[in-house]
Amino acid sequence: MPSGSDPVPDYAAWRKGVAGVLAKARRVDTADLPAEPEHLLDARTYDDVTIAPLYTRRDERPELPLPGVYPFVRGRDATRDAHRGWFACARITEPEATAANRELLTGLENGIGAVWLRVGAHGVAVERMSTALSGLLFELAPLVLEAGSAANAAATQVFSLLDADTPQRRADIQVYLGAGPLTSRFVGADDIGLDETVELVRRAAARAETVRAITVSGTVFHEAGASDAQELGAAVAAGLEYLRVLTDSGVDIADAFGQLSFRLAATDDQFATIAKFRAARRIWARVAHVCGAPAFGGAPQHAVTSAAMMTQRDPWVNMLRTTLACFGAGVGGADLVTVLPFDSALPPGELGVSKAFAERMARNTQLLLLEESHLGHVLDPAAGSWYVEDYTAELAEKAWEFMQELEAAGGYRAVLDSGLLAERIGATAARRDRDIAHRATTVTGVNEFPNPVEAPLSAAARRPGPNARYGAAFEALRDRSDAYLAAHGARPKALLVPLGSVAEHNVRVTWSANLLACGGIEAVNPGPLSVAAIAEAAAESGARIAVLCGADARYAEQAGHAVERLRAAGVRTVLLAGAAKAVAEVAEDMRPDGYLAAKMDAVEALSGLLEKVGA
Repeated sequence: MPSGSDPVPDYAAWRKGVAGVLAKARRVDTADLPAEPEHLLDARTYDDVTIAPLYTRRDERPELPLPGVYPFVRGRDATRDAHRGWFACARITEPEATAANRELLTGLENGIGAVWLRVGAHGVAVERMSTALSGLLFELAPLVLEAGSAANAAATQVFSLLDADTPQRRADIQVYLGAGPLTSRFVGADDIGLDETVELVRRAAARAETVRAITVSGTVFHEAGASDAQELGAAVAAGLEYLRVLTDSGVDIADAFGQLSFRLAATDDQFATIAKFRAARRIWARVAHVCGAPAFGGAPQHAVTSAAMMTQRDPWVNMLRTTLACFGAGVGGADLVTVLPFDSALPPGELGVSKAFAERMARNTQLLLLEESHLGHVLDPAAGSWYVEDYTAELAEKAWEFMQELEAAGGYRAVLDSGLLAERIGATAARRDRDIAHRATTVTGVNEFPNPVEAPLSAAARRPGPNARYGAAFEALRDRSDAYLAAHGARPKALLVPLGSVAEHNVRVTWSANLLACGGIEAVNPGPLSVAAIAEAAAESGARIAVLCGADARYAEQAGHAVERLRAAGVRTVLLAGAAKAVAEVAEDMRPDGYLAAKMDAVEALSGLLEKVGA
């Protein structure tokens, strides 16, 4: 190719086509657009990563090394069994040992490949662990523990079980003891102290099996509202703090790296998830390189589908969310993947389905992707994608920058004590909440396309949870609607007042009904109304709120008269679907009381409407 020539000769023609479409949509001349108009279509993530509308050879990056070698972007294991793929890891939450063992064996018999067992205060009693783990073949299924302050005692029990076994290849046995005092401290969870962690590391490193004592849980940051780069940067900062503590205590740097694993959240943004897991390996490998141990930078990754993305309303959609999240984590190269049950944001039995059913759906989500879609048959299948490679590199840089910010402020423990880490994550969470409230970010079934005939939730389900779940503000509105229904036998309602022909009002009628349903307000649609028929429709509906729906030209002619008739019929609040400028020429005392527009804060608007009807 001649020097200086465009690697994509057709790009100029594509750009011209984009300019034509944008000029038409914006009602401007193409000459008024920027020289590179396609950048008007760019999207930006919460980490300020640019997502372009098209990736081409212009965006090509050098091919990365194969899996198993620095910087491990394509995977930490060069010889991973392509017929197995990742380990489908089930979380065992039964506190009673016999029931936990039954759940464990059922999972193993039906396709899971790894076990995540809760032990101690919120799980199986330490002294009953042998019962819970009975029948587990350690050399075939990795074991992940979640023991909190009982981590050392739980480790003793596991080591006793391992010593009683006689496997041929002890190094093939994988055990993750799950100690995580630094990340547990972020959320105020019980865990062992750092001195105990060092002792646990020494015990684990002396084992013939592959035992990792520490789990760096990025999920705690994610569930507090962190962006992807913040989750990765904070997790790496915590990992660095562990390395300092361990090496200061005399642990060899290679052994220190060998004692850490990472747990990260996988979301339904599949490309972001793919990039996140690849970027996580890249930045941790960079840490190892800086520490002089580049060969030890391939830490295992445990992906858990995001608890923050799980909804209480229309929870069946969570099956689709977790499928996308599992896809992203698997393609991104996670070593173990846990899919949370679709009803995990609700109390047990809330939907009238059994725990076994929900767990089977979670398990089969992974099995379908592994056994039917064959995602595990190829290592790093996203490699070479201009989009994914660019996203991976940009996200890694943003995460590294965030980690450097935390380091410059004194390191992980210092930013915990100062509140800087919580403050930075809280700002991102607030920004996301604003986007969801303004419906710039969609949560299907919650702030868009809700199910208006969904059964009310129980009082137990309506109690606030510990996580910053996306769309929780809208679900709180629906809780208020449920309470109103219980008290009055009907939901809050609003009368839609369609003006003009169906072609004129249909879009705004549909949009308004969808918006109202997001707040649990029933939309009463009597069909096209003449101005003369409005009072009768209002009286028949009994609604105290009405929404005018029509074209701007129709508003200029009829909105004022419609408002008069609605108020005369006893409607207390009259709104207009559209902007105030549509009735600028209408007399002030005949204008609506408010306006429903696409860019408004829908949570605030719907909350106000619920207050007006006494919900």
